[in-house]
Amino acid sequence: MPDQLAAQWGISVVQVQIHVDERTDDENRFDRGELINLLRSGADISTSPPDQGAFFWTYQQAVSQGADAIVSLHISGKLSATVEAARAAAQQVRVPVHVLDSSTTGMSLGFAALSAARAAAAGGHPRRVIEAAERRLYGSSEFIYVDTLEFLRKGGRIGAAAAMLGTALSLKPLITIRGGEVAPLSRVPGTKRALTKLTDIAVEFAGSRPVDIAIASAAPSEREMAMVQQLRERLVDLREIVLVQGSAVIGVHTGPGALGVTVSPA
Repeated sequence: MPDQLAAQWGISVVQVQIHVDERTDDENRFDRGELINLLRSGADISTSPPDQGAFFWTYQQAVSQGADAIVSLHISGKLSATVEAARAAAQQVRVPVHVLDSSTTGMSLGFAALSAARAAAAGGHPRRVIEAAERRLYGSSEFIYVDTLEFLRKGGRIGAAAAMLGTALSLKPLITIRGGEVAPLSRVPGTKRALTKLTDIAVEFAGSRPVDIAIASAAPSEREMAMVQQLRERLVDLREIVLVQGSAVIGVHTGPGALGVTVSPA
């Protein structure tokens, strides 16, 4: 989620950790361009969830600011142990903490958090806030282009897409998140055709429904702008389309050149 949106809606973001050689730090303290170069050079890079204490103090800060209940949204538990750390911390807080496993990642999770924050800002009961998040999560999908599955394999996040390993270099994998884990979509010859196919999949999935779209990559460029233009022209009921700088942690696992499209029913 873009930092400015999180700040605007009072959403606290607990940072996942990135490990590069001997350095360990919050993901937002790493330069994404530097990480991509390190990935290309074969550097040893890994990630780990925030520790229980990071969640505890975030929850405590919310309580000190007047919160009488907390809704805590998280990346799929099949992709990260983050939700487990949140649940452990929630047991130590004196107000109710509702921990939700989103079963997804990317801006599918981001759009859900924004909907939940809007419901909370309107004075909604925690149940209404949770329903707002769950309603947004239902039907949202992540469609992702990667140059290679090697980084997902190295990070242990490959899931059902393992069946695509060994793909010829000329075939580019398209993947999604299904059942909370990485799953295969298609294999397409060449990057240009793969990105065209990715756009086609997003348009077909959206259909005639009102949708919000997010396009995420390490650094938006002409290819992302071209995709924005195509989606604007082809989608029947496009409410909002945003370009976002993808999470550094997701970039570590998807590798250089990755691009994700989120389709979220509005």
